[in-house]
Amino acid sequence: MNFNAVFLKTFRFILLPVSIIYGLVVYIRNFLFDKKILRSVKFNFPIICVGNLVMGGTGKSTMVEFLVDHLRHEFQLATLSRGYKRRTKGYIMASEKTGALEIGDEPMQFHIKYPDISVAVCEDRLLAVPQILQDKPTTNVIILDDAFQHRAIEAGMNILLTQYGDLYIHDFFLPSGDLRDKKSSAIRANIIVVTKCPAGLKEDEKKAIEKKLHLTEHQSIYFSTIEYGLPYHILSKEERLLSNQDEVLLVCGIANPDPLKKYLEEHTAVYYQQNFSDHHIYSIDDLKNIAKKFAQIQCTDKLILTTEKDAVRLHKFESTLLDLPFYVLPIRNRILFNEEEKFIATLRHYITGYQNQE
Repeated sequence: MNFNAVFLKTFRFILLPVSIIYGLVVYIRNFLFDKKILRSVKFNFPIICVGNLVMGGTGKSTMVEFLVDHLRHEFQLATLSRGYKRRTKGYIMASEKTGALEIGDEPMQFHIKYPDISVAVCEDRLLAVPQILQDKPTTNVIILDDAFQHRAIEAGMNILLTQYGDLYIHDFFLPSGDLRDKKSSAIRANIIVVTKCPAGLKEDEKKAIEKKLHLTEHQSIYFSTIEYGLPYHILSKEERLLSNQDEVLLVCGIANPDPLKKYLEEHTAVYYQQNFSDHHIYSIDDLKNIAKKFAQIQCTDKLILTTEKDAVRLHKFESTLLDLPFYVLPIRNRILFNEEEKFIATLRHYITGYQNQE
């Protein structure tokens, strides 16, 4: 028996009254927006919102990167995030001098990976959108990262993510569950993506999930899976194959490392884990502990592996990292059932619809 899991479930059950109060507040807030007492602003400009109804772990950043990958060659893109756990406040547009502590790890990841797009952060997205258009007037699409529940802006295209095996319909409000918005808010989504599906998801299971989610006529649904690329050195970018002879020290601070751990189980001899909280800000002591734990692995074929999100928070220790086989495992989304082009075509049609009005 996993006593930690039992304790956590018991503790969350005790917090049920708090969840009921939280849920009531969420219902009142949504009611005020629905009745136009609280106002949503709709810009005459293509805005794509990527979000979920729960706290973390559904793959929002990976989905934003997927959209950027497919749209950046046709459109001038900007991403707008809150900049979670950054040490600054207000609006910031990423530049050559920007670091992860200034804009947050995920926006920094976008900035490093896609230097040809604009990356902005701001707590108040309503103020940030006009500022982006002023700073980068050639922008013709803004992607809002993790903004589905922030109704001050009415995005023209809402993409709602829910994780395979942990659908929002089976959840409850925080802190007893992971819901941060009511389940019926899913009605505002134009597209629902079931993320982190098995690559071999069967058609009958796909239909069963569609039935459970009770989609309306205006909504479409897609299923995505995670694919990992070749690990590359955090500094030199030199690629390296993983083999079943490798012993790996996994260093990560992400909300849901389970798919990554499953991948390592299937592709390496063994892995050891150095856990950190989501969005953890690494210190030099952390790095020393990582190096110490790595030195204890008695194997010649060994390496340290981290995520792209963690890597942007580790770059500042360049002099120490040079002496370690510290690799980054890239990740991407793939839409299942041969519907990737259909998915992108829907977004392209939405964007060009605005351009045709000009």
